[in-house]
Amino acid sequence: MSIKILSKLSFNKKDFFPIILILLLIFSRLLPHPPNFTPIVAVAIMSGYLFKNLYLSILVLFFSMIVGDMFIGFYSNMFYVYFPLFVITYFCFFKNNNINAKNLFIYGIVSSVVFFIISNLGVWVSSDMYEKNISGLINCYIMAIPFLKNTIISTILFSYLSFLSLSTYTKKVKAS
Repeated sequence: MSIKILSKLSFNKKDFFPIILILLLIFSRLLPHPPNFTPIVAVAIMSGYLFKNLYLSILVLFFSMIVGDMFIGFYSNMFYVYFPLFVITYFCFFKNNNINAKNLFIYGIVSSVVFFIISNLGVWVSSDMYEKNISGLINCYIMAIPFLKNTIISTILFSYLSFLSLSTYTKKVKAS
C-alpha cells in the first residue's frame, strides 16, 4: 500500500465495534449454510454504512473476504465476486446518511440483484458450463435464480441483524 492510501486509513475507537461485527459476519461464511445464504452482501452494505472512511470500509471488506477465502478456497471468478461487493460498499458509503431501518430492505434487494448480475456474469465468462453466446448467458442467469432467493433473504437478515446490533450497542454506550 502506498503512503498516500495509508494516511487516509484512519479509524477511531468508535470503529472497533463495527470492525468486530463485520469480522463476525464474514467468518460466519465458514459455518455450514445453504448455497448463497451468506452475509457477504450484507457486509458490503454495512461496511459502507458503518464506517466514515471509504478506505477503511473497503479494506475491512477486502481483508474479511480474503481471510474467509483462505479457509474456503480460492476460485477462478473471485474478481466477479469481489467487484460487486466493492461497488455495493462504495455506493452504500455515499448513501450512509440515508440508510435506515425503513429503507435497508430496499438496499438489501438492490444490492443482492447487483451481486447476482455481476457474479453470474463471472460464472458465464470464466466457466465452461454455458455456451459463450447470449443464449448461454440467459441460461446462466436462469439457472442461478434459486441462488438469488437465498442471497436476498440472507442479505436482508444479516443487514438487519447488523443494524440492530449497532443500534443496541450505541444505545448502551450512550447510557453508560
